[in-house]
Amino acid sequence: MGEGSTETPQGVGHGGGREANHVPVLLKEAIDFLAVRRGGTYIDATVGLGGHSYEIAKRLGAPGHLIGLDKDPAALEIAGEKLVAGRSSLVAGEPPDWPTVTLLHRSFADVAEGQRPGTIDGILADIGVSSLQLDDATRGFSFQADGPLDMRMNPQSERTAEQVVNHLDERELADVIYEFGEERRSRRIARAICRSRPIQSTAQLADLVSAAARPMNQAERRIHPATRTFQALRIFVNRELDDLKALLEAAPQILKSGGRVVVISFHSLEDRIVKDAFRDGEKKYKYFRVLTKKPVTASEEESDRNPRARSAKLRAAEKV
Repeated sequence: MGEGSTETPQGVGHGGGREANHVPVLLKEAIDFLAVRRGGTYIDATVGLGGHSYEIAKRLGAPGHLIGLDKDPAALEIAGEKLVAGRSSLVAGEPPDWPTVTLLHRSFADVAEGQRPGTIDGILADIGVSSLQLDDATRGFSFQADGPLDMRMNPQSERTAEQVVNHLDERELADVIYEFGEERRSRRIARAICRSRPIQSTAQLADLVSAAARPMNQAERRIHPATRTFQALRIFVNRELDDLKALLEAAPQILKSGGRVVVISFHSLEDRIVKDAFRDGEKKYKYFRVLTKKPVTASEEESDRNPRARSAKLRAAEKV
């Protein structure tokens, strides 16, 4: 499509102007570190509901190109609505100053697919589950509302949380909970799950885990006992850490010299992967300059306004 247009992949349409209550995390910091160049080409590798993408698009203008990726077709539909609305809000009669926007149903692991080396000005990735997924009980991400044990960001993926919970043997399940949830009581939890199979709902699983993993001290009482187990299953089902590693490996290949990659993560496993990749890119491979010696975190004001921001950590690097 032409300059200033919004393209969507087949099967991802616009649903009549729906709006979602979504607040992008570390928005100003992410945009500042991305240092958007007018007319450039940028990839929002986890476009979500379009909060970050909208701000990138405003700064890009025509003839820039914004490419948005997401595993979740429902998120892409809402992002498309937001970006089309942004273009429509331009003053009538003025030349269109809105970039071409291409939305693709694709994992951030495939960020380099279809891109020539050295052609991208910046990549942004906001890793983790979105409010759209958490707030919909039918998606199975939350232990706070009963729903099916699904947890797939891409509904077309084969592996569900129900399959993992009901078919892995006890040792494999304990390893998943320990490795991806950093849960010290993983063996006790896995044993309780295996003894209670079949498990088919989030409420059933949350009750089982809560009984098996009672808080050991006051600090642990601050979070729900099922938090780490649900996190582990979600990461395992969606191959999130493998996909993050693939993104970080591909980024320096497609970035221009001076192009930047900005990653927002929400727990220590992700942040460690990003930190190590940027450090190796700077010290070992000499293709990165790290812009954040320590992770950037949300201000107290943002954390109060948006509790999801409290655990967010932003790291950025520049291709050299």
